Amino acid sequence: MPRDPSRTLFGSNVDSDIQPLWEDGDRAFCRAWRRQIHGSRAVVLVVRPNAEHPATLDRLAHECGLREELDEAWAVRPLELIREAGRTMLVLEDPCGEPLLNLLGIRMEPKRFLRLAVGITRAVGKLHRHGLVHKDLKPAHILVNCPDEQVRLTGFGLASRLSRERVPPEPAEFIAGSLPYMAPEQTGRMNRSVDCRSDLYSLGVTFYQMLTGALPFTGSDPLQWIHCHIARKATPPVEKSQNLPEPISQIVINSSRKPPRNAIRRPLALSTICNTVWQHGPTTAASTHLSSAQTTHLIGCSSPRGSMAEPRDRDLAWLFRSRGEERRAEIGAGCRLLRHR
Repeated sequence: MPRDPSRTLFGSNVDSDIQPLWEDGDRAFCRAWRRQIHGSRAVVLVVRPNAEHPATLDRLAHECGLREELDEAWAVRPLELIREAGRTMLVLEDPCGEPLLNLLGIRMEPKRFLRLAVGITRAVGKLHRHGLVHKDLKPAHILVNCPDEQVRLTGFGLASRLSRERVPPEPAEFIAGSLPYMAPEQTGRMNRSVDCRSDLYSLGVTFYQMLTGALPFTGSDPLQWIHCHIARKATPPVEKSQNLPEPISQIVINSSRKPPRNAIRRPLALSTICNTVWQHGPTTAASTHLSSAQTTHLIGCSSPRGSMAEPRDRDLAWLFRSRGEERRAEIGAGCRLLRHR
């Protein structure tokens, strides 16, 4: 049977009967049916800009151009970019998950947070291992509760293949990205490069929102948001939720410390921490289950004998505090090791 043009989006092979799912700033995510070559139909996601703004269209085109570098195991892969009759849409595979955005607004139970955080950090780690920095991580770009229980990332319109790049200063209202989740170095006001740690800062803001039900900062205009990320210190999550264990609060703090050299540097470290606390509980995880070998692998082996522990060496030290019991970090034999005392 020939295709009925009135039932498709401006003549494409995507049906016009679409289901709105969630808003993402200047664009909307929808679910639709896409006609296959042999006449069958498959469920797809459709990203439609609210307005045909050049910058928005460029991001959609950039995301589509990355499709060969994105793995369906951890990313929502683009299928095609359709431009016709003055309208544009990006068609994506549909993993049938829901955006993390839908789960926010209330304080998330710690065990649920840890389970989701493990999946999120693993997905980000796989992204980084493929040589990509996302640069716009936020709840609207993280899909959870997929049938296969995998977390997937989307919103790659600003993603960069460069491991390190400098962002030139621009007027605040023209900065690309999502200001509530933006790392300080992405504002162009810092003498630092954008790299993988920028994504971890954005994850820290997201984790804060998951645990407290609110963002760590509020701003009424771009300049206020920039000031918050550069100069302000967030209230620790544990002070906003009395029943939140201190180690879980520290996961958030250590993810989004300023400057980035003081923060956890790799998703692997963050994922291992979250998984250890999730599996064994915040009071026993470190002392019982996180070995020195694991810690060495997470932190690396580069400090000379007798050197003082750098800030990142202390990132796991909080995991060794249990019910007021202090354990110190030691560095020795050319490798940074965390040892119980």
